[in-house]
Amino acid sequence: MIMISAIVRPEKSEEVMSALMYAGFPAVTKMDVYGRGKQRGMKVGEVTYDELPKELLFTVIKDEDKELVVETIMKAARTGSKGNFGDGKLFISTVEDVYTVSTGQKE
Repeated sequence: MIMISAIVRPEKSEEVMSALMYAGFPAVTKMDVYGRGKQRGMKVGEVTYDELPKELLFTVIKDEDKELVVETIMKAARTGSKGNFGDGKLFISTVEDVYTVSTGQKE
């Protein structure tokens, strides 16, 4: 199994979650985060905002679903036809074990 962590614009969060649901991947954890990427924040006039609001979405999926889920997230999170700086990042990690708390079962 793998975990995909997606950092996306807040205004794209619901669109990404809806796209994942429609694609058959309803299990997502979401949290508000703040940070900056390569653009090092944003300057408006004399004020620099170096911590921008983002949403962090986590989902754990089977290895064979990786490409479909990555494509689904990328398409839903991208702004405009070509995308823009600040649209986000995806991080993919191997998950060694998964347990269900209520039953104690290993999946």
